[in-house]
Amino acid sequence: MFIIGELINGMYQNIARAIKDKDSSAIQKCVKAQVAAGADALDVNCGPASKEPLADIQWLVRCIEEVTDKVLVLDSSKPAVIEAGLKSAKNKVVINSTTADPEKLEALIPLAKQYHAGLIGLAISSGGIPQNKDQRLELAAAIVSACVDNGFPVEELYLDPIVLPVNVAQAQMCDILESIKEFKIISEPAPKTIIGLSNVSQGVPPASSRNLINRTFLVMALAFGLDAAILDPTDRQLLEAMISAELLLNKHIYCDSYLQAYRRK
Repeated sequence: MFIIGELINGMYQNIARAIKDKDSSAIQKCVKAQVAAGADALDVNCGPASKEPLADIQWLVRCIEEVTDKVLVLDSSKPAVIEAGLKSAKNKVVINSTTADPEKLEALIPLAKQYHAGLIGLAISSGGIPQNKDQRLELAAAIVSACVDNGFPVEELYLDPIVLPVNVAQAQMCDILESIKEFKIISEPAPKTIIGLSNVSQGVPPASSRNLINRTFLVMALAFGLDAAILDPTDRQLLEAMISAELLLNKHIYCDSYLQAYRRK
């Protein structure tokens, strides 16, 4: 599975403070910790408190690329911020994210093509959060169709079914998992699938319960064909559950020290 570290985000107080103070050592420490834990890519988000998001995203990109060549997942709801990050990046980039709304697709698909970036598409629109699998599939199909019509390679598209907190949307969990499986048959070649894992336990106390819910849902999503997730790679038990699930799904060759073998890849 493609692991995207979630911790470079201005919503976290330590990261928000580092962005404000331009403390590159704090950012780079977080980068190195996620990469050492197994992250294949890093989500990069200035957060809602950023007063100069265009300058801040560029500073973050430069700061991160000083210590890693991992893929950067530029995370903003504002196309101008995404474009500023794209202009600064030297590494491979994924845009996070577009909705199914035509105006967002028209803004971000050309940017993804221009900069040879991947694209995350959220199964959501201005009409609101989808309430069932059929609505998710309809929105996902609209994103795929727009990509095909605009010459964007579908194999570089990640579709997100929108994971909701279990404490407010428990009845939707099965629909979300089924959507992961059915997104794969929307087109040929198939798009990839992705989730923001921490959303599933948002608002659930205590932290130990959040971690257990995250681990369990990730294993279930992998069984339904999940390709990527934005998560906390420093959660060792979470990563070990993921590695074990992929072993049981026959994605890795078994050996007695399979956890260590995976990390040495």
